Amino acid sequence: MLKASAQGTATRERILEAAFETVRREGYANTSARAIARRGSFNQALIFYHFGEVNQLLLAAVDRVGEARRKRYREVLGSPADPLEFAARARLLYDEDVDSGHSTVVAELCAASSGNPVLREHMLARMESWLGFTAELFKRFLGGSPLAALIEPKAAAGAVLALYLGMDLLIPLDGDPRRAPDLFHHAHPLAATLVTLVAARGPHSA
Repeated sequence: MLKASAQGTATRERILEAAFETVRREGYANTSARAIARRGSFNQALIFYHFGEVNQLLLAAVDRVGEARRKRYREVLGSPADPLEFAARARLLYDEDVDSGHSTVVAELCAASSGNPVLREHMLARMESWLGFTAELFKRFLGGSPLAALIEPKAAAGAVLALYLGMDLLIPLDGDPRRAPDLFHHAHPLAATLVTLVAARGPHSA
């Protein structure tokens, strides 16, 4: 029984990996049970046996990588940092998301959600967790600084998420991989300016 259970877990992991890589490399439009099975070298019937249908498999594949990425974000952004250090950490995390394919797969599924109400509902639920996480970062980061009165954390979190997803949709569209590096490059002077503003905290700030 234990051996059979271990084999089942290994099979599920193999299917999840193949599904993730199929969306990453071929896009959502070209991701089918057959394409996933071909990439993973297994019978496509296993997809329906373990996950029911393809979209459920893709959501599970996103969750698998997304949970690891959330843990990584908490580790890197969990300690206090001034705007310059924060920008450097954000650049590191974004580069990791690109290298892992996480940002690409999430962007693909979000784009596909526009024509699929069920998929849209599931992706919105997943984006809410990232919005909440990012909003909390803004609250902690702004503290009692003068910017706290100007920036609403939830709205700012939505803007960051939109920029993140939009970047990964736009880069493949126009084939310009310099967009993300250019964005971080131009953000550096802004971060340097924010150092002074964020440091000017009120008397009751932590």
